[in-house]
Parts: sequence; structure tokens; C-alpha cells
Amino acid sequence: MFIGRTKELQSLEEVYAKKGFGMTIIYGRRRIGKSSLIREFVKGKKTIFYTATKVGAGRNLELFSRQVLSVLDPAYADARFTSHEALFDAITQKLQGEKLVLVIDELPYWAEKDEGLLSIMQKYIDTQWAEKNLMIILCGSALSFMENKILSEKSPLFGRRDSQIKLEAFNYKDAALFVPDYSAEEKAICYGVTGGVAKYLALFNAEKTLDENINNQFFSPNGYLFDETRNLLSQKFSDITLVNNIIEQIASGENTLNGIATKIREKEPTVLYSIEKLMEVGLVERRKCITEENNKKKTQYVLKDSMFKFWYRFIPNAYSVIEMGQGSLYYERAVKPALHAFMGSVFEDMARHYTLEMGVQGRFGAFITRAGTYWGTELIESAGGKKFWQAADIDVVAVSDTDKTAVVGECKFKNEPVDRSILETLRRRATLVSGKYKVEKYLLFSLSGFSDWFETAGLGDTVLISLADMYDQGQNRLGK
Repeated sequence: MFIGRTKELQSLEEVYAKKGFGMTIIYGRRRIGKSSLIREFVKGKKTIFYTATKVGAGRNLELFSRQVLSVLDPAYADARFTSHEALFDAITQKLQGEKLVLVIDELPYWAEKDEGLLSIMQKYIDTQWAEKNLMIILCGSALSFMENKILSEKSPLFGRRDSQIKLEAFNYKDAALFVPDYSAEEKAICYGVTGGVAKYLALFNAEKTLDENINNQFFSPNGYLFDETRNLLSQKFSDITLVNNIIEQIASGENTLNGIATKIREKEPTVLYSIEKLMEVGLVERRKCITEENNKKKTQYVLKDSMFKFWYRFIPNAYSVIEMGQGSLYYERAVKPALHAFMGSVFEDMARHYTLEMGVQGRFGAFITRAGTYWGTELIESAGGKKFWQAADIDVVAVSDTDKTAVVGECKFKNEPVDRSILETLRRRATLVSGKYKVEKYLLFSLSGFSDWFETAGLGDTVLISLADMYDQGQNRLGK
């Protein structure tokens, strides 16, 4: 059953409905659901769907020809074309009446070994297909190739697309559609351990418990996710050891270039090169302090895919145990008690998404246009009057660049209610950003609700948001 992607399907339908030629570029990291999206879209439509492989230019042309003929002229399905032009001429002659959708999936596997493909395609778009009833979908997982060779101004195809879709992981709300009967807490954890990646979410059987699904996929030697990280990395990197060491450090919380390089005893340029490659394939992202985005010293590297963070936190230490068939015991004793701690950073990401989604609607008294995080230092005075500096971070900082206002938030994914001290700390740290933005609201996000103190505190500038609220199963409220 196909789930979600409503906006993407609508975008594709708009291009399909256009009179004459149309083209959409779809790209995104592997496992994200690009092919599934296209297959859902082309249902009931006349379609040539070809998935390129790493077999060289000539073999891809041969296989593509076979696919074209099987749709347009099955009686000649075994015929062969010796050039792109001959094949594209055959397609042109068949473009009569019903609209044709031409899909080339994993385009980089073919185009990077066939220098003439894109230029010849451009020629046919300009001279033969502009008025034809044809829609082309070009799709790829190699992000750098798609951005630099297909979408950039240097590409032969530049200016000829009608739309582009960079397919990302599902957000936490859409991910919940895969397990509709789970509790809000279970939906959040499911999102955290899968990273919202379509392929991984589809592996979770909605009729099984969360524990059963995690056990079956991660802690069984036959589980799809047991060795998924190594499989993905081996497809993209020649030096798996270096990349593995870098990801291990980022997953453990080491997020500066200097810190990572020091821990793995490598030179910074060497580490940076691998980090940039990890960013290109969508596994790592560079995070800036939201109020100091031009400050190069305030740069962090974090795992974009929380499944990788889960895997690197729990699987390496249990590899032998899992292969012995005792993974479920390890999960119960070592992993399950630590799930709330693992979910801390995931919950913060969820809260930032929620804040931006609500804030752009003006729900917090400001027109929020960006949401991120803040980190720095603050000057603290002890009970004895001694002053000292300490690290300070704010989980959620969402700003309005139009009127220089902001909302700030703190998140707790714990089995205990948020109390007064959390709000007091947030108010104190909010002064670190109030010099640039006027703080309109203080947001508290909690898995387990709030202490009774908030019922009578009279806090009109504070919004209490439960996990159920974030899934539209409750109603966030102002601290009374």
C-alpha cells in the first residue's frame, strides 16, 4: 500500500496535465522512496519505465531499447538500435494521441558513462518533442550528479524541466501513517529508529508490536536493518574504515571537525573530505547556530538519518550476540531501557519541525520562517557568588526574519513531567538570543506532561506541548 507523498504526486499530475511536453527531475538518497513514488504516479498511464544499471553505455542503450519497444511496438521487441538518435526517432514516431510517460530511473548509472546522452536528449526536447504529448521523468540517487550534471546551469537539460522534486525522508507525522494504531510514544520511537526513510518504515509490520519490529529488523541476523549501514556505505565508499570511524564519532556526539579528527587520529582535510562525501549522499548534514549562521566556528556535523545513529549506538557492541541468536535478549536488557535517551535528539528535531509548521501559520504570535538550534556559553553565578562560564544550548529557536521576533523551546523525552526548573533555565538562556530577536513565546515539549505548578503559575507567554499534541491527538495549552 502506497502511503503519503500527496504534494509530490500532485506536482507530478500538474506536469502530466500540461499540454505538450513536460519534464520532472526527481532525486534523493537511496531507500527514500523515489521509485515507489514514480510507480504510484504512473498507474493507469502509458509508461516506459527503465531503470539504468552499472553495465556501461552500450548495454544500457540495448536494455532501454528493449523496454521502449516492449511498450510501443511489442512485435519488434527484439530489435536493436545502434544509436541514441535511432531510438529517439522511433519514440518520436510513436508519440500520437495518448500521453506517454518516459521514466529513466537511476539515470547517473547510465549518463556518467555516456557523455552524449544528455546532449542528445536536449536536442530532441528542443527540436522534436516540444509539442509532443510526452512527459519525461529523470530520477537518480547520486545527489551530487543530479545537482551538478542535471539541474545546474552547466547541464544540457538546464531550463527544460517543469519541476524538480528532492525527495526527503518522511517527517514524523507522515511516518506515523505506517503504524496508525501505535501510541504517540511508539510512533515517535518508530520514526526515530527508521529515520523516516520509506524503505525502513515499510519493513515495520503495523500488526506487530514496536518491540517485535525493532527486534526483527535490527537484532536478528536475518533482519534487513542488521547490516544495512555497512551495505549502504560499501556501495558509496572505497575506504569504509575511515567513513565508519567518522560516523561512529558523530553518532556518539562528537560533532566538530577538530574533535572528530582528533578522536580518529586523522588530519582535518582528510576527515573533511569524507564528511563532504557523506553530505553528498544525504547521511550527514552541516548544522549552523541559527543566530550566527555566518560564524564558521559555530559549525556542527550531525547524522541526518537517525537510523544510522541508532545502529551505531547499539549494534556494533552487540554484533556477536546478535549473530549467536541472542539479539532479543540484548534488546530487552541494553537497548529498550536506553530508548528514551536515544530519542532525545530525535524529539528535538520533531519539535523544530512542529514549531516551524505551527509558526508559519502565526500560531505563536510571530510569523516564523526558520527553525533551528542555538549553542554557546552563559555566565552563571553560584550560590556563593562565584561566577563561571558554562556551555548552554537551546533545543528550539524559531525566528521571524520579517519582524525580528522568536520563540524558544526545550524538549524532554522522559518518563517524568516537565517541572518549573526547566522553564526557568529556558528563560535564562533565552537572553542569549534576545539581543537579536524579541522572544515572544516559550515552548515546552514533553513526553510525560507537566507538573501541577503550571496549572496555577499564570504564564501567558508559555505554551505546553505534549507528544499527543504534536500528533494532533491533543491540544497544546498556555500555562495558566
